[in-house]
Parts: sequence; C-alpha cells; structure tokens
Amino acid sequence: MDLGLAGRSVLVTGASRGIGRAIAEAFLAEGSRVLIAARGAEDLEATAAGLRAGVAGGEVEAVAADVTSEAGAQALVARALAAFGGLDVLVNNAGATVRGGTLVEDFGRSFDLNVVAPLRLMELAKPHLQASGQGAVVNISSIYGRESGGPAQYNASKAAQIAMTKAFALDWARTGIRVNNVAPGSIAFEGGSWGRRLQEDPQGMAAFIAQNIPAGRFGSVEEIARAVVFLASPAASWVIGVTLNVDGGQSRSNI
Repeated sequence: MDLGLAGRSVLVTGASRGIGRAIAEAFLAEGSRVLIAARGAEDLEATAAGLRAGVAGGEVEAVAADVTSEAGAQALVARALAAFGGLDVLVNNAGATVRGGTLVEDFGRSFDLNVVAPLRLMELAKPHLQASGQGAVVNISSIYGRESGGPAQYNASKAAQIAMTKAFALDWARTGIRVNNVAPGSIAFEGGSWGRRLQEDPQGMAAFIAQNIPAGRFGSVEEIARAVVFLASPAASWVIGVTLNVDGGQSRSNI
C-alpha cells in the first residue's frame, strides 16, 4: 500500500536500535528521507549504514545528539533542514525509565526525557511542519501511560506525555499539523529488556505472556513501526489527538 510518504522528510529520535530503527526502516520503505538520532555516535552510524544497505537508494542522515538539551534538539532540526530542505514528520521515540539517582532526581530526569524533550523538538519543528502543508508528529508513549504499571517515574511521565500530545493535537490542528501518539505494549527485540528476559527466563516469560497478553506473544518492533507510519501518512488525515495502543490486547484500560 502506498501511503503517500515518498520524498517526505522524517526525523526519528532514539533510532539506533529497536523500535526507533524499525520506524526509520518503515519510512525508508515508503520512499521517505530519514534523519535518525541517538546519543551514541558509533551505534548510530552503524545503524545508518545498515539502513542504507537494506533499502536501495534510501536517503539516511544521522546525528548523534542528546535530545534533552536545547543544543542537541536544535542540531537535529538544523540538520534536517540542511539535508532535506524542510521537515514533514517528527517521531519522538527517545524515552526510557531513568534510574540511578534519588527518587526525586529520577522523576525529574524521566520527565525531561519523556515529556520536555519531545515538547522542545515539537516547538522547534513547528514552523517547518506547518510549512510542509501535511506536517505530522507521532510521539511514542506506552500503555503504562494510560494505566498503572511500570516504575513510578515512567508511569507518571508517560501519562504526562499522552496528556501533552492531546493538548497540542487540538491546538496545532488549526495550523495543519496532526499530532498523535502510539502506546506500545511489551515489545521484544534483541538488546531490549524483554528480549533479554526471554533469553534469561523463557519459562517466566511464557507465564507472563499467558497472564498478560491475550494475543499470546510479545509484539515486534515492526508492528509498532507500521502503526507510526500510518499515523504520519495522508491515509490518517482525519486522525488527530489519538493514543493508539499497539499491544496485542495487553492493556486493561477501558479508555
């Protein structure tokens, strides 16, 4: 299916592995031009090389940057404009549970990464998304932003991200920019936490799946990527402000 994304310029954060990499690959498969970003330069360059090799003629740029800093966010938008002449789609995928400090410190840093960083990039990208005429933002949250689950700092910051996405979706719709959110459930991939647990404790993970995921397995990064690409595309032109669960039925929330 042609989603009408050929030639579009796309910025994906947290894209050196896992869900972010799969999102970048899915956009490339649609003929988009993609700028990938992550903090680690070596892994990011390896990912960029792999994406270029995997998609014939795929136009991939890579920038190592910390999205929680103003300078890092500015560098990403500036590179997208320099490389592609504009910006049509922003995917805020970078996010995590931040640990290692006091509880208050971990809360603050989790909110910086999961809420403030996406907001900063959205604000910097806004005039360029508006100029696109079909600008779209897709934020990556979690089913644990909609219901209780996960560490407290993750649960709270992802809930805030969903609320922020909805507020800006309603405001920015008047400017021609669509803002939506994808909430993955438990996704297994090599190097990810669920992937490691599958290797370390297959029996425990089988019990977790039987108890928590009606579809009977963990999700894949490709399944998240397909949802993101759809929401960013003209095929979703009347979809504004949604949080789309992609979770195999794992969520227990009624809303």
